[in-house]
Amino acid sequence: MTVLTSPLGRLRWTLTDGLTLVGRELGRLRQEPGQIVAALVFPVIMVVLFGYVFGSAIQVPGGGDYREYLMPGLFAMVTFSAWLGVMTRMATDASRGVMDRFRSMPMARLAVPFGQTGADLLTGLLMLAIMVGAGLLVGWQPHRGLIPTAQAFLLMIVLRYALSWVGVYVGLAVKNDQVADAMVPLGLPFTMLSNAFVPTDGMPGWLRFLADWNPVSTLTAASRELFGNPGAPSGDVAWPLAHPVTTVLLWSAALLVIFVPLSLRSYMRRGR
Repeated sequence: MTVLTSPLGRLRWTLTDGLTLVGRELGRLRQEPGQIVAALVFPVIMVVLFGYVFGSAIQVPGGGDYREYLMPGLFAMVTFSAWLGVMTRMATDASRGVMDRFRSMPMARLAVPFGQTGADLLTGLLMLAIMVGAGLLVGWQPHRGLIPTAQAFLLMIVLRYALSWVGVYVGLAVKNDQVADAMVPLGLPFTMLSNAFVPTDGMPGWLRFLADWNPVSTLTAASRELFGNPGAPSGDVAWPLAHPVTTVLLWSAALLVIFVPLSLRSYMRRGR
């Protein structure tokens, strides 16, 4: 009992239970092969659809290949989808009584959201790897070497993990999985209202302001800069695009500071 009441003991307990629930989420994917197929096919479809359909009509600012311009935006789009998947799974477990069963077990409070966010991080890495392979096949490649490339992917992983906590909180806040499913299309405007697919220069002033401060835009700009791909910000641009790496880290830190405690409080209140 002394071990569990010490800070280190509680941390070890939380990590052990959380990893068990990560395994549960991955096991659920094995039982639902349709989700695995969708996760494998979706990145390839996005690369082909946007790379060749949009690529035939859009000019890259400053010149360059559109598919090299596009891939950082698609990486950002996949990263941003983290909160939607976690939201749906949390709402489904809550509405079907799975969380009530978890609360009846001698397990750490943080284990359930930790398991959900940890599992999402692993599936996100898989989707990212597939999209990298598809990008290489259509001609995309990083140009600045191994370390900047690794830094770009690390930024994606950090922001994805932060966004997954947003999904935990929203999934607990909605009433059931039907409401969560209905909210999934709301993620599309956030990804489209950005510099992921087209430059923001031609947007109206108020819309461009929203796009430039969108975390999808900053992650896209940071990735283009670190990969050495066309479209990296230059000249007189908004502060987030002038300092995209710093802005992504600030977004990630802010989301974690806000939504981790909110998620834990919401989870504990739901069991009362």
